[in-house]
Parts: sequence; structure tokens; C-alpha cells
Amino acid sequence: MQISKILRQEAVRVIGSTSSKKRLFQEIADVAHTNYGLPAEKTVEALLERESLGPTGVGHGVALPHARLDGLTDVVGVFMILEKPLDFGAVDRQPVDIVFALFAPESAGVDHLKALALVSRTLREQSYCTKLRSNPDANTLYTILTENQSAQVA
Repeated sequence: MQISKILRQEAVRVIGSTSSKKRLFQEIADVAHTNYGLPAEKTVEALLERESLGPTGVGHGVALPHARLDGLTDVVGVFMILEKPLDFGAVDRQPVDIVFALFAPESAGVDHLKALALVSRTLREQSYCTKLRSNPDANTLYTILTENQSAQVA
């Protein structure tokens, strides 16, 4: 599995600021609706429901919100850089500025887990995150996220 298979270039955004996690989820849902046809309201609900089980802030300023949704046939993603970090309830209590949201079909099973593992492994690299944080252009971010695809095979 490769990031280029789950993330469209148009689903990469740089967000100036957002007031809350719920508002961020609304932004993510809007991008998911525009790029993948996901119903925005159900997408927000699914993200909030998953988040209620435990925060998806994984530390070092990174969050991986994810949800399963009816109507999807493939795992898809939305990537955002937040210019103003947001409290996400992360395990290390650090605010989040890198968000990679994943959406999977209800029946995705192993594909959902592979995508989550791929993104988690990729964003665990501090030098990689530093490179993402220093490039505020969505097209450049997409290039960074999808380069070195052979190194990202799950």
C-alpha cells in the first residue's frame, strides 16, 4: 500500500487556524466530501464517535483521526497542516499541527489497518515531519507525502 493510493493531491490542505477539534473534523469532512463524495455530516459524526473511544493524537504534534463509513469502496485520506497547533488530547499533551485522517469502508478490515500502520510509520519520523512543517504549500506537501513510495510499502 502506498500513500498515493489513499490520498488525492486535492485532499491536502494548509489550515490557518481552527477553534476546536470538532471544527477541524468539519473541515476534514468538507474536504472528504469534495474529493471522495463522503457525506459531510456522517463523516463528522463518525470521527467524533471514534474520538470518544480515545484521542487519536499519537504524539509529537501528529493526529491520525479515522473512521469507517458506509458507501466507501477503498480507504481514502485527508492530510492537513495546521498553522496554529490545536489541543487534541494527545498522549504526550503536545498540540497537534499534522493531521492525517483516514476513512475506510465498513468491511475494510486489514486494508484499514494497513493504511493506518503506513501513515503512522511514515509520520513517526521526526525529520519527515520537520520537512512537512517547513513547507506550507499543499502541492509541495503532497509531493513530500508521496515521494519514496518504494520505502512505504506495507
